[in-house]
Amino acid sequence: MRSRLLSYLTAFFLLASSIAPAYAQVPMAPAADTTKKYANPSGIPAPVKKPIFKSKLFKAVAIPAVLITYGAITAQGDAGVNRDARTFVQKQFRPVSTTFDNTFIFLPYLELAAVAVAGVESRNDRINTLLIIAKGEAIMLASTFAVKYLANETRPNGADNLSFPSGHTSQAFLAASIVHTEFRDKSQWYGIGAYTIATSVAALRMINDKHWQSDVVAGAGFGILSAHLAYLSHRNRWGRKSIGRDIGMTPAYFGNGASGVSISWRPKK
Repeated sequence: MRSRLLSYLTAFFLLASSIAPAYAQVPMAPAADTTKKYANPSGIPAPVKKPIFKSKLFKAVAIPAVLITYGAITAQGDAGVNRDARTFVQKQFRPVSTTFDNTFIFLPYLELAAVAVAGVESRNDRINTLLIIAKGEAIMLASTFAVKYLANETRPNGADNLSFPSGHTSQAFLAASIVHTEFRDKSQWYGIGAYTIATSVAALRMINDKHWQSDVVAGAGFGILSAHLAYLSHRNRWGRKSIGRDIGMTPAYFGNGASGVSISWRPKK
């Protein structure tokens, strides 16, 4: 009986000695830090500040700033890259009718209207889109013509001193940027078509010897920047409800041999 008891005690001490080191290796939990428990009593985590290159403002001005800066640096009149570009254009192309320059600047807006009438959902409703266009036009005209008078750059053909930046190019790229923003969620091809038209306007201004290369590059920057600032500052969305989506066109006969098209419009609630 005694030997059995000694055996039990020996086994117990051996087991206890094997378990004790395992418990000794478990680290003690550190005491909770209560020094800042009243720093945020509501328990709402502080907002994480985004890097500046991810902010909306940086994305809005980055590309236009590069274009405008390049145009300003190279705006040297008949010298440098301006002279080289003008020489190349004059060797490759002949001047064309200026009516194309004056007409093409509004073609992106015509594309915008055509796509909207076709029933493609845009980013904003009709009223808000018109407000953005009006705001973008105001920003573009004010900035472009202010810089024109301050820069006092002579045109290649010597017509006047309002060469830098190109107002036609600014107008075309403003309209193209609005088309791209309104329909980029549907298809990138709408924006590609609009920017192709705007680039054609810039090329025509150089072909017709109305602007230097620096003028059209900076003009593109001013147009894009105006559109981005118009969207960035736009707040009057009125719930973003659809207005006038139901538009239909049907052939019509008005009598006395007169025929035409009947347009029906029904606003949605």
